[in-house]
Amino acid sequence: MKAKKHSRLERLNTTNNQLIIAGYRADQIIAIAGSSPCYIYARDEIVERVTTLRQQLPPAIKLHYAIKANPMPAVVQCLAGLVDGLDVASHGELTLALATSVRPDNISFAGPGKKSAELMAAVVSGVVINVESPLELARINDIASGLNQRAKVALRVNPDFELKTAGMKMGGGPKQFGIDAEQIPAIFADWPGAVDFVGLHIFSGSQNLKPEALIEAHDKTFELAARLSAAAPTPPLHINIGGGLGIPYFPGEPTLETTQIMANLQRLLDELPPAIADSECVMELGRYLVGEAGYYLCTVTDIKQSRGQTYVVTDGGLHHHLSNSGNFGQVLRKNYPVVACGCVESSAATEPVELVGPLCTPLDIVGAKMTLGPLEVGDHVAVLQSGAYGASASPQGFLGHPSVVELLL
Repeated sequence: MKAKKHSRLERLNTTNNQLIIAGYRADQIIAIAGSSPCYIYARDEIVERVTTLRQQLPPAIKLHYAIKANPMPAVVQCLAGLVDGLDVASHGELTLALATSVRPDNISFAGPGKKSAELMAAVVSGVVINVESPLELARINDIASGLNQRAKVALRVNPDFELKTAGMKMGGGPKQFGIDAEQIPAIFADWPGAVDFVGLHIFSGSQNLKPEALIEAHDKTFELAARLSAAAPTPPLHINIGGGLGIPYFPGEPTLETTQIMANLQRLLDELPPAIADSECVMELGRYLVGEAGYYLCTVTDIKQSRGQTYVVTDGGLHHHLSNSGNFGQVLRKNYPVVACGCVESSAATEPVELVGPLCTPLDIVGAKMTLGPLEVGDHVAVLQSGAYGASASPQGFLGHPSVVELLL
């Protein structure tokens, strides 16, 4: 039986059977980058994703971009002009965000192990700090008091539920993230004097393709926010409900259907309980905004046979794209969608090949048992769905190979 085509492959832009990204062929992109491998992020695809999502989201919901998904400066600048706010997770990301047009009070700083220098920078710059522990709240208060300045904080809540079928569960049960929901009332009852409470951040999981799971999580998130806010020192200005919207990476995974999700969010906004009736609702997304707009391009350097198996060796691998190799959280490795750039739709019968990288480790897999168009040395291949957690999430110093070039076109 013929394998079902990955849903992303059905939406590729091609001309004369060649992959076109941001108006360019792969060989042209590599020429612009000056080297292979390289990442290319298509500006038009990012804009289209945000525009489409804005049309679907209830108008009252503010959209924030989580920089950790892709911190390339040009990508951050592009998205800063499209969204309402930014979320950062380090001092480096904070300085990236502050260099954009986004106001500091629309920038939030999350992370369970913020250093004192990071907290100092966050307080002085006026961004919202998502507090991850009672001790961190006390440290922020001491810093603000010493500066004779007010600090703006939201409490990151570890909810008493989890996002079912999430690719990565960020809440529910014991977690290093946030403050357990049951501890929040005691913190509110002893609120520090130099800190302004501005909201709650309730993020239960990421990379979800099940509308019913996201709807259930949103229902519980709004209920928990209202319950906790009833005891808050001041009404929350905003409730950050996180993100969780996923993209399909592997064969058989569906494109997320958002119609029911958005309808349910509108219902929840229409029925806000008194404790959060005047709170702004924020949806914070990363991967969903940039993941499908990114491509990792590499070049075939060798083709060899080993005991009946064909190996296609490329100059790209796990040192640049750890998640594609399967070494970034996969239990059982699955292939990202991969195409031969010069022969996207091949009618020639090909045997499965092992697409591998240049590193001295069997973990360096670009694609296992891939059926691609005919390949020769010098041809280019593209790993799709590569716009999030790619270059910045990979061990680029491993074995001393050059760092990868990134382009936004």
